[in-house]
Amino acid sequence: MRDILKWRVLIPACLIPLVAGLIPALAQTAAPSSPPSADQIIEKYVQALGGKAAAEKLTSRVAKGTFVMDQIPGEASEEIYEKAPNKQLAITDAPSFGVVRRGFNGTAGWQDMPQTGLQDVTGQQLAAMKRYSDFYRETKLKEIYPKMTVKGKEAVNGKDAYVVEATPDDGPAEIMYFDPDTGLLVRLQTEGEGPNGKVNIDSTFDDYREVDGVKLPFLIHQSFGEFSFTIKLTEVKHNVPIEDAKFDKPAAQ
Repeated sequence: MRDILKWRVLIPACLIPLVAGLIPALAQTAAPSSPPSADQIIEKYVQALGGKAAAEKLTSRVAKGTFVMDQIPGEASEEIYEKAPNKQLAITDAPSFGVVRRGFNGTAGWQDMPQTGLQDVTGQQLAAMKRYSDFYRETKLKEIYPKMTVKGKEAVNGKDAYVVEATPDDGPAEIMYFDPDTGLLVRLQTEGEGPNGKVNIDSTFDDYREVDGVKLPFLIHQSFGEFSFTIKLTEVKHNVPIEDAKFDKPAAQ
């Protein structure tokens, strides 16, 4: 538990013979379409989510739902607080484990877990926390990841997705998978730090719903090593007043 938290054209019948006769010729002469550029994929993603203007109307977000870890029985509650420009706090309350908090106040990152107590987040984990705490992250991907390269297509849940390798200035490359039809992000592969060194983290995103003009994934599954968990959101509210102090590292007990 502790480590896990760390988108039919009808053809008139009289035209069917004509269309059918054209198909072999078209198959021989049509050139294969080129894949879109990384910029085109990212722009489609931003528009699919609702667009930059819609995102910038929002200044905070409070999401609530459930957290289920495959390796531990029972269901935990999940609360995620976000505030522009770059503050975030996630609280997981598991009756069988306790309360886990991970926060970033715009500068410093911290975590508080029953087994380890209150700790600062440093190194690669802090750099990743900073990237993912940007409230307008989805509209700023080309800034956050100066190098983005299209790597072709791969299947995600039985459907091809565009693969984009995105490299930030302060960490390893991340692999993003975008649905060619909807434009939405459906999978993300990143590298994290586990208790025994580097670990590959695989996240999938589903059940996108529109809330206040922007789309958000209400179902998130993440796994690394032998561990995996699922977050299901049940409620999302925007522009809720949140005090800055909520994101600060608590005083030591």
